[in-house]
Amino acid sequence: MDIDAILAEGCRRDWRTIDPGTIEPLRFAVIGLGWFTRGRALPAFEASEACEPTVLVSGDESKAERLVAATDGAEQGLTYDAFHDGVAREDYDAVYIVTPNARHLEFVETAAAFDKDVLCEKPMERDSDRARAVIGTCADAGIESMIAYRMHTEPAVRRAREFVREGLLGEPQHVSGDMSQRLLDRVNPDRDQWRLDEELAGGGALFDIGIYPLNTARFLLDADPIAAIGQTGSSHDAFADVDETVSFTIEFPEDVYASCFASHNVHQSSSISITGTEGQLRIEPAFFQDEARELHLSRGDGRASVTFETVDQMHEQFEYFTDRVRGDAPIHPDGDHGLVDMRAMEAVYEAADRGEWVSLS
Repeated sequence: MDIDAILAEGCRRDWRTIDPGTIEPLRFAVIGLGWFTRGRALPAFEASEACEPTVLVSGDESKAERLVAATDGAEQGLTYDAFHDGVAREDYDAVYIVTPNARHLEFVETAAAFDKDVLCEKPMERDSDRARAVIGTCADAGIESMIAYRMHTEPAVRRAREFVREGLLGEPQHVSGDMSQRLLDRVNPDRDQWRLDEELAGGGALFDIGIYPLNTARFLLDADPIAAIGQTGSSHDAFADVDETVSFTIEFPEDVYASCFASHNVHQSSSISITGTEGQLRIEPAFFQDEARELHLSRGDGRASVTFETVDQMHEQFEYFTDRVRGDAPIHPDGDHGLVDMRAMEAVYEAADRGEWVSLS
């Protein structure tokens, strides 16, 4: 393996199958206009030559209209009810759903009824039964669907996966991953926010950020969990209904384990490492946007580190989805992939309640 050659082209879009300059831009209805959409998604759409946010959908009509006026490519603002009624359905080709988790299914159902492809934020829904309904709805309608795991198009993570696949680390034995932040101090101080509402969110730190090390471990190993165990805890009264902190271990086939940690109330950090029989790699920082990724490799007596150019993860994700919808290559991660995470996270909660391993078979 030519490690230097792989790292020299670290940010290459090896997933690209079509020239975005040769296609009609994919027009999106963006559903849910919270801080993440405003600060992350809409700027990424504006920077893309492959897709555009033509319709903006919110529970607040005035918010939608204000954002239309401020967003390049946006043409119409709708309420949720107007979207469900089919208003402007000819003005978009696909939907990007970034509402509270428990509202994903209803917008998937409407998109499917209008024959629109779906890009749905993770986790897919608030529980695995509703996630299965998302899968069934898309399958019955014959529409394309993808779950928005942006680490799958993050260059540092893709290069790490190449190293694992090519055997640089030998046989993988263990993964360690973490993601933490101070939600109320750094993200949203509102104690009434949906992320703290179990009915809307489905879970707390595990569902919101613990899913990052979980899913990235799966991506790096190219394997699915077979069992889980974990513990949850909450010390702040704002987290009375959902987990503030979670620590869990996932068992993969062939006695490979992933140890993960996530918290909404500690110092911001993120990393993922994988150790094999012949070497180790680590990405740190790993998951938060606007940070330059550093990938560290060790094998035998050799050591190497590289800093990747910072990319807009949302931009990469939107262009990947557009590439798959406009081209012929299959979409991944799809709903079946997302369902595995839903079942694994539910197993972590069950294991925390029971105090023992829970099988996913």
